[in-house]
Amino acid sequence: MSAALSGIRVVELAGIGPGPHTAMMLADLGAEVVRVVRPVTPEPHAAARKQVLRGRVVVPADLKDPADLAAVLELIDAADVVIEGYRPGVVERLGIGPDVCLGRNPALVFGRMTGWGQSGPMAARAGHDINYISLTGALHAIGPAEHPVPPLNLVGDYGGGSMFLLSGILAALVERSRSGLGQVVDAAMVDGASTLLQGILEMRSEGVWSDERADNLIDGGAPFYRTYACLDGKHMAVGAIEPQFYAELLAGLDLDPAELPNQHDTEGWPAMVKVFGDAFLTRTRDEWAAAFADSDACATPVLDFEEAVGHPHIAARGSLASVADGVIVSGPAPRLSRSVGQPPVTTSRSLSEAVDAWQQATTPERSFMISVDPP
Repeated sequence: MSAALSGIRVVELAGIGPGPHTAMMLADLGAEVVRVVRPVTPEPHAAARKQVLRGRVVVPADLKDPADLAAVLELIDAADVVIEGYRPGVVERLGIGPDVCLGRNPALVFGRMTGWGQSGPMAARAGHDINYISLTGALHAIGPAEHPVPPLNLVGDYGGGSMFLLSGILAALVERSRSGLGQVVDAAMVDGASTLLQGILEMRSEGVWSDERADNLIDGGAPFYRTYACLDGKHMAVGAIEPQFYAELLAGLDLDPAELPNQHDTEGWPAMVKVFGDAFLTRTRDEWAAAFADSDACATPVLDFEEAVGHPHIAARGSLASVADGVIVSGPAPRLSRSVGQPPVTTSRSLSEAVDAWQQATTPERSFMISVDPP
């Protein structure tokens, strides 16, 4: 059975972060990936990056060499998608920008991944995940009352970046099936992170969200939606928002609701946090995890990566897996019921071999994705 994206050819002019992550997901969904790297820079196949680069055919090419550039453009001629993650103007200076590529291949979807976007007064500025989410309000809202806390690089790079680049590419491919024409996808982390915030912005507009950190329903302010330290210094996560789940939480903690303020009495939240905190400190994390294992109290252990990979539910679904040398990798997502392909593998090929393979591809089922590192 062929995978969902069998037959899609994509050229990714990849840097770091969300570009390769997008390519990984496309490869997981069945696209064949050819990653074109600079000959002077060995491709990093260390375990730390190996899985993010999974599913590629690795090809060396020097974009400053006219012959190599011409060969990459030949690959683009046969591609369905180009992905690039440089600052605005870089690919244009390389001679491989969207105008050139779409001029050669009008059906091409040209995906552009940046932090600030292709336009705006900060478009040419440097930045990282923390900078992009700081200007959207997202960073301000995350963390304890004392100071904002960077949520890893999940909100900007990946939640607001690669996921929106992926959805934009897929949407453009669907539209192309009707129009026959490609287009440019401008995926900016500031845009994606802002879209992720819409639910919070909705609550704020309704007057049920405060701009103060740790003061709201789902930012750690509510006693029934936060983490608690246990006897062994490890933590439990509690998310008992609905009244029936909250009732199970109180029962599991052996607390009498008559002795507590109303669940949504925000004035009583600090006192409730103290009561809940004292209760959790009476047992270890794993003892609490066992106590709540079969309940709908929405109380779960906070696991580190080594613990997470061994959790029965995570292991059963293959959400995470431990491979050689203890390296932990993610499984493909989402799961499709019918279009399931083989797990992607990474191999090497010369530029000329990649071009020949594309030229020999005579059916729409034959496809490649190419990623090119910056010169």
